Amino acid sequence: MARKCYITGLGTVSGNNRSHSLSATKRKWKANLQKVRIKDVDGKVKRVYVSTRALKSGLVERA
Repeated sequence: MARKCYITGLGTVSGNNRSHSLSATKRKWKANLQKVRIKDVDGKVKRVYVSTRALKSGLVERA
């Protein structure tokens, strides 16, 4: 699964864990994606992965 929001394009972000001694180890923050049925621009029903932020803000018309 491509961990990317269908609407906003929000995906995985990389960065560093920082310990108390400030040593850095790589880590990832994954997007909170939900599989939902939406109405597309053409009016067709699709099942896609959408971020919870897009769902809460009303960017998606659910089917």
